[in-house]
Order: sequence, then structure tokens, then C-alpha cells
Amino acid sequence: MNNSGQSTEQPFHLYTAASIGPAIRHFRKQAGLSQSELADRIGITTSYLSRLENGQETEQFRRIVALLKQLGIRIILQHEDW
Repeated sequence: MNNSGQSTEQPFHLYTAASIGPAIRHFRKQAGLSQSELADRIGITTSYLSRLENGQETEQFRRIVALLKQLGIRIILQHEDW
């Protein structure tokens, strides 16, 4: 955080389905969670989360990225307080 209270962390730009992995890993670690803890919280298997973090594409996310790409939209992830 900088002096104005805003995060100085650079956002993650997602150009492909495989590029979401580093962002998930970064934010998971920043939250202090293990893969198992995060997977349990959202109801997925640890192996599925591991595949996501390792950049292995999932069919659902690949389709979403392809759809957004056709519309000229890029996904940018950055930390926000929900």
C-alpha cells in the first residue's frame, strides 16, 4: 500500500485461459491460504486448483476467454476489498 491507502500492486492481465494460474497462486498466497484451504472454501478439489495454478486450461475458462476476446474485452485482476 502507498501513503494514500491504495494498493501499489500491479494487476494481472489475462490474455489466455492459462494465464490465470499465476494470479490465483499470487492472491491465494497473499491471503495466507494453502491450496487445500482455498479449495475447501470454494468447493473444488485441491487437484483442480493445482491444475488451474499450473496454467492448465479448463474448458469453461477457455470458452469464457474466447468469448471475451471476440468482444474485444480483456480481463484484469487486481486486489480489491469485497
